[in-house]
Amino acid sequence: MSSEDAEAPDPDGGGADADIDHENAAQDVVAVDPDDAPQGTVNRLDAHTGDGIRHRAFTCLVFDGDGRILLAQRAPTKRLWDGHWDGTVASHPVEGQSQEDATETRLEEELGISPDQYDDLRVTDRFEYKRYYPNAGVEWEVCAVLKVTLSDTDLDPDPAEIGGRMWVDYDHLHENPALYRQLRLCPWFEIAMRRDFS
Repeated sequence: MSSEDAEAPDPDGGGADADIDHENAAQDVVAVDPDDAPQGTVNRLDAHTGDGIRHRAFTCLVFDGDGRILLAQRAPTKRLWDGHWDGTVASHPVEGQSQEDATETRLEEELGISPDQYDDLRVTDRFEYKRYYPNAGVEWEVCAVLKVTLSDTDLDPDPAEIGGRMWVDYDHLHENPALYRQLRLCPWFEIAMRRDFS
């Protein structure tokens, strides 16, 4: 597993008093070492503020049968990377939950994709990265990458999670980043895609 270097933190980032009542303050994530070995649980808000706490996460790349990837725009109410485009869902497993089970749950909750729409959900990569989001917080994660191909592309997205969605040719997206720059891709997705083609 490799580590992706952090960008320099914003001195004003994270820790705002308004975050105390954020829904994430009532949730925990799994703290991990660089090899993804569990180190107990930590408060999700604490893990994403200040200099952060390294924790377990995942991103799932959802494809159709024609090699297109489903990009999902993070809702404007998201605390970090609001309005950015992800490929396709990202979240955190809870203690004792596998990456596959956590991904299956989030696919259904965020996009209305049920398990009978695919049969090939699999972990394909894992990497550590750290990125600061100006004036709001940080992601410091050991991120598993999962892939799945839909046999049925019917979607029922939750507007509280998904601001927009589009199918994009995956090879074209990777080969022509300048054409997609206005989309503002999530950093974990950009890393996962770059590693996927290397």
